[in-house]
Amino acid sequence: MTEQRPSAIDIFRDGHVHTHLCHHASGTMEEYVQAAIARGLQGIVFLEHMESGIDYFDTTWLSEKEFDVFFKEGRRLQEIYEGKLRIELGVEVGYNPAHKDTLVERLSNRNWDQIGVSFHYYKHPELPHHLNLVSRKKWNIDAMSRTGGDILLEQYFDTLIEAVHSLPGTVLCHLDAGLRYLPGLRLKKDHIKKIALLLDTVKAKGMEVEINTSGIPIRGEPFPAAPFVEMAMKRGIGLIAGSDAHRPEDVGRYFNKLLDFLNVEIHP
Repeated sequence: MTEQRPSAIDIFRDGHVHTHLCHHASGTMEEYVQAAIARGLQGIVFLEHMESGIDYFDTTWLSEKEFDVFFKEGRRLQEIYEGKLRIELGVEVGYNPAHKDTLVERLSNRNWDQIGVSFHYYKHPELPHHLNLVSRKKWNIDAMSRTGGDILLEQYFDTLIEAVHSLPGTVLCHLDAGLRYLPGLRLKKDHIKKIALLLDTVKAKGMEVEINTSGIPIRGEPFPAAPFVEMAMKRGIGLIAGSDAHRPEDVGRYFNKLLDFLNVEIHP
């Protein structure tokens, strides 16, 4: 493989922000806009959750009616803050293999500025509900422990590979965030091989990889970890900075620390 490296990452644009519309974050869209301006950012991407066919205790995603509200408010804010902040309206779509066609259809019905691809909910054959692979709740942690982290990680990366193949995504979100709250988790050689295949698929689709700074307070470095960022860079895959903010004060968080983790130029 010929080594390639992206030349820069833009730390003045937050490419992954949520709001109260997703039911597990706080703050209005305008509060996030104002926080971004106060932090000196030049752009922000609202990346609200889309899921389909998920059976879970909580709703952590938007309905189509809520996406209507999202776009209406987003367009209003784009007009008000034109020249002060570039506001983009995107989606973080959680892949569900059983509802692939539904997700593709829903994505095709709107003009998204960015489509983030992720995988949160796994349908375990022995559980009555979906299992949230990125949850810190005790029910999920206990279920993941009983099943085994190795098995679930294989499912996590295999499903992400299928998601990148199947969805019209533009960026892969928090690549290695699955099972992030499971104690003692270690990636094995087979998992790393799957990550390499996943990155090859991202490259083939012309997508980018998100450097998600929400990992810093959880494990001391962003998602994905430095070796996987290096793997992406060697493939010439573009990098996007994202905070995964769920509160206005989280917008652009830890972006100033990215130089500590990435051997790339910071711009503009």
